[in-house]
Amino acid sequence: MVDVGHLLTRTLEVWRLVSAPDGHGGQTALYVQQGSVAAKVDQPSASEQLLAAQAQSEHSHSIYLRPTADVRRGDELRGTDTLGRRQRFRVLAVVQPSTPVYSKALAELIQTEGGPDG
Repeated sequence: MVDVGHLLTRTLEVWRLVSAPDGHGGQTALYVQQGSVAAKVDQPSASEQLLAAQAQSEHSHSIYLRPTADVRRGDELRGTDTLGRRQRFRVLAVVQPSTPVYSKALAELIQTEGGPDG
């Protein structure tokens, strides 16, 4: 089996949307940190960008992970880029090749109003 660990040079926090009582008999949804994962963040290939555009997807980044990483559709992955800027990615889908040597999260970079930092 191939080990992709040496390619996963970033650490991203995994945040998952959970429901919690709001204190008034209802529920509120909030993101709770689940842990962290080793990752490699890339922009999608030209063919992946074309496919995403045709599907009207917001796929802006491909995030490679260990095949056992607990990352799910709807999670947020948070960390800093090589320039020290905070980034947030919304996971659109998670896929694996037929031989699960890695997982790939198709993700959208979330940018705040007025700046590139998430």
